[in-house]
Amino acid sequence: MLAGPLLKEIHVKLRFMEITTAIRTPSRQRRHAAFSLTEVVIGMALLGTVLGALLTSFTSGFFTLQMARENLRATQVMLEKMETIRLYSWYQVNQPGFVPDTFTALYDPNSTNHGVVYTGTITWSPVPFAVPYANQMTQITVQVSWQTGGLRRTRNYTTYIARNGLQNYIF
Repeated sequence: MLAGPLLKEIHVKLRFMEITTAIRTPSRQRRHAAFSLTEVVIGMALLGTVLGALLTSFTSGFFTLQMARENLRATQVMLEKMETIRLYSWYQVNQPGFVPDTFTALYDPNSTNHGVVYTGTITWSPVPFAVPYANQMTQITVQVSWQTGGLRRTRNYTTYIARNGLQNYIF
Protein backbone atom coordinates (compact mmCIF):
# COMPACT_ATOMS: atom_id res chain seq x y z
CA MET A 1 0.00 0.00 0.00
CA LEU A 2 2.76 2.33 0.72
CA ALA A 3 4.28 1.67 -2.62
CA GLY A 4 1.37 3.25 -4.55
CA PRO A 5 1.60 6.80 -3.08
CA LEU A 6 5.44 6.69 -3.21
CA LEU A 7 5.43 5.83 -6.93
CA LYS A 8 2.89 8.58 -7.59
CA GLU A 9 5.10 11.13 -5.83
CA ILE A 10 8.20 10.05 -7.79
CA HIS A 11 6.26 10.26 -11.06
CA VAL A 12 5.14 13.81 -10.30
CA LYS A 13 8.68 14.83 -9.45
CA LEU A 14 9.97 13.33 -12.69
CA ARG A 15 7.30 15.16 -14.70
CA PHE A 16 8.22 18.38 -12.95
CA MET A 17 11.88 17.87 -13.90
CA GLU A 18 10.93 17.20 -17.50
CA ILE A 19 8.94 20.41 -17.67
CA THR A 20 11.74 22.39 -16.05
CA THR A 21 14.28 20.83 -18.38
CA ALA A 22 12.12 21.54 -21.41
CA ILE A 23 11.72 25.21 -20.46
CA ARG A 24 15.46 25.75 -19.98
CA THR A 25 16.68 24.14 -23.22
CA PRO A 26 19.04 26.28 -25.30
CA SER A 27 16.94 25.93 -28.46
CA ARG A 28 14.00 27.81 -26.92
CA GLN A 29 16.24 30.49 -25.46
CA ARG A 30 18.05 31.00 -28.78
CA ARG A 31 14.84 31.48 -30.71
CA HIS A 32 14.06 34.58 -28.70
CA ALA A 33 17.64 35.86 -28.37
CA ALA A 34 19.56 38.34 -30.61
CA PHE A 35 23.14 39.53 -31.02
CA SER A 36 24.36 42.17 -28.63
CA LEU A 37 25.95 45.38 -29.86
CA THR A 38 29.38 44.20 -28.69
CA GLU A 39 29.12 41.02 -30.74
CA VAL A 40 28.09 42.96 -33.83
CA VAL A 41 30.97 45.45 -33.45
CA ILE A 42 33.54 42.68 -32.97
CA GLY A 43 32.15 40.77 -35.96
CA MET A 44 32.29 43.84 -38.21
CA ALA A 45 35.85 44.64 -37.07
CA LEU A 46 36.91 41.10 -37.87
CA LEU A 47 35.19 41.22 -41.27
CA GLY A 48 36.82 44.60 -42.05
CA THR A 49 40.27 43.28 -41.15
CA VAL A 50 39.87 40.22 -43.34
CA LEU A 51 38.59 42.26 -46.31
CA GLY A 52 41.43 44.79 -45.89
CA ALA A 53 44.01 42.00 -45.92
CA LEU A 54 42.38 40.45 -48.98
CA LEU A 55 42.42 43.72 -50.94
CA THR A 56 46.04 44.36 -49.96
CA SER A 57 47.05 40.92 -51.17
CA PHE A 58 45.27 41.49 -54.50
CA THR A 59 47.06 44.83 -54.98
CA SER A 60 50.41 43.30 -54.15
CA GLY A 61 49.78 40.37 -56.48
CA PHE A 62 48.84 42.61 -59.41
CA PHE A 63 51.94 44.78 -58.87
CA THR A 64 54.18 41.71 -58.75
CA LEU A 65 52.59 40.39 -61.94
CA GLN A 66 53.14 43.72 -63.72
CA MET A 67 56.81 43.78 -62.65
CA ALA A 68 57.29 40.21 -63.89
CA ARG A 69 55.79 41.14 -67.27
CA GLU A 70 58.05 44.17 -67.57
CA ASN A 71 61.11 42.09 -66.64
CA LEU A 72 60.17 39.53 -69.28
CA ARG A 73 59.78 42.23 -71.92
CA ALA A 74 63.18 43.72 -70.95
CA THR A 75 64.74 40.29 -71.39
CA GLN A 76 63.09 39.97 -74.81
CA VAL A 77 64.44 43.38 -75.87
CA MET A 78 67.98 42.47 -74.77
CA LEU A 79 67.82 39.09 -76.51
CA GLU A 80 66.51 40.72 -79.69
CA LYS A 81 69.49 43.09 -79.77
CA MET A 82 71.96 40.27 -79.09
CA GLU A 83 70.46 38.07 -81.81
CA THR A 84 70.65 40.97 -84.27
CA ILE A 85 74.31 41.52 -83.45
CA ARG A 86 74.98 37.78 -83.77
CA LEU A 87 73.80 37.89 -87.41
CA TYR A 88 76.36 40.56 -88.39
CA SER A 89 79.84 39.70 -89.60
CA TRP A 90 82.95 40.56 -87.57
CA TYR A 91 83.70 43.48 -89.90
CA GLN A 92 80.19 44.92 -89.66
CA VAL A 93 80.24 44.73 -85.86
CA ASN A 94 83.58 46.54 -85.66
CA GLN A 95 82.61 49.26 -88.15
CA PRO A 96 81.82 52.42 -86.12
CA GLY A 97 78.15 53.43 -86.34
CA PHE A 98 76.96 50.25 -88.08
CA VAL A 99 75.21 49.06 -84.90
CA PRO A 100 73.60 52.00 -83.05
CA ASP A 101 74.85 52.51 -79.48
CA THR A 102 71.42 53.55 -78.14
CA PHE A 103 67.90 52.33 -78.83
CA THR A 104 64.31 52.52 -77.56
CA ALA A 105 61.72 49.78 -77.49
CA LEU A 106 58.07 49.82 -76.47
CA TYR A 107 56.25 47.43 -74.15
CA ASP A 108 53.52 46.86 -76.74
CA PRO A 109 54.42 48.32 -80.15
CA ASN A 110 51.06 47.32 -81.69
CA SER A 111 48.88 49.11 -79.14
CA THR A 112 47.79 52.75 -79.32
CA ASN A 113 48.93 53.13 -75.70
CA HIS A 114 52.43 51.68 -75.94
CA GLY A 115 52.90 51.42 -72.17
CA VAL A 116 56.40 51.28 -70.76
CA VAL A 117 59.24 52.71 -72.86
CA TYR A 118 62.53 50.83 -72.64
CA THR A 119 65.71 52.76 -73.36
CA GLY A 120 68.91 50.90 -73.92
CA THR A 121 72.59 51.16 -74.69
CA ILE A 122 75.02 48.78 -76.34
CA THR A 123 78.57 48.96 -75.04
CA TRP A 124 81.54 47.50 -76.90
CA SER A 125 84.70 46.84 -74.91
CA PRO A 126 87.79 44.65 -75.07
CA VAL A 127 87.61 41.30 -73.32
CA PRO A 128 88.49 41.59 -69.60
CA PHE A 129 91.10 38.82 -69.60
CA ALA A 130 94.60 38.53 -71.05
CA VAL A 131 94.78 35.82 -73.69
CA PRO A 132 96.71 35.68 -76.98
CA TYR A 133 93.49 35.95 -79.01
CA ALA A 134 92.07 38.93 -77.06
CA ASN A 135 92.29 41.17 -80.16
CA GLN A 136 90.02 38.67 -81.96
CA MET A 137 87.21 39.04 -79.39
CA THR A 138 84.91 41.78 -78.14
CA GLN A 139 82.75 42.02 -75.06
CA ILE A 140 79.25 43.35 -75.67
CA THR A 141 76.94 44.60 -72.91
CA VAL A 142 73.32 45.48 -73.58
CA GLN A 143 71.70 47.56 -70.84
CA VAL A 144 67.95 48.24 -70.75
CA SER A 145 66.28 50.78 -68.40
CA TRP A 146 62.64 51.65 -67.79
CA GLN A 147 60.37 53.35 -65.26
CA THR A 148 57.78 51.45 -63.17
CA GLY A 149 55.80 53.94 -61.14
CA GLY A 150 58.49 55.76 -59.16
CA LEU A 151 61.08 53.00 -59.58
CA ARG A 152 63.87 53.19 -62.14
CA ARG A 153 64.68 49.64 -63.21
CA THR A 154 67.70 48.35 -65.13
CA ARG A 155 68.79 45.02 -66.60
CA ASN A 156 72.14 44.05 -68.18
CA TYR A 157 73.20 41.27 -70.52
CA THR A 158 76.87 40.67 -71.34
CA THR A 159 78.36 38.28 -73.88
CA TYR A 160 81.38 37.88 -76.15
CA ILE A 161 81.72 37.72 -79.89
CA ALA A 162 84.76 36.35 -81.68
CA ARG A 163 86.16 36.86 -85.15
CA ASN A 164 86.09 33.16 -85.98
CA GLY A 165 83.28 32.17 -83.62
CA LEU A 166 83.45 31.03 -80.02
CA GLN A 167 83.63 27.37 -80.98
CA ASN A 168 87.38 27.79 -81.80
CA TYR A 169 88.16 29.07 -78.28
CA ILE A 170 86.27 26.56 -76.11
CA PHE A 171 88.36 23.63 -74.86
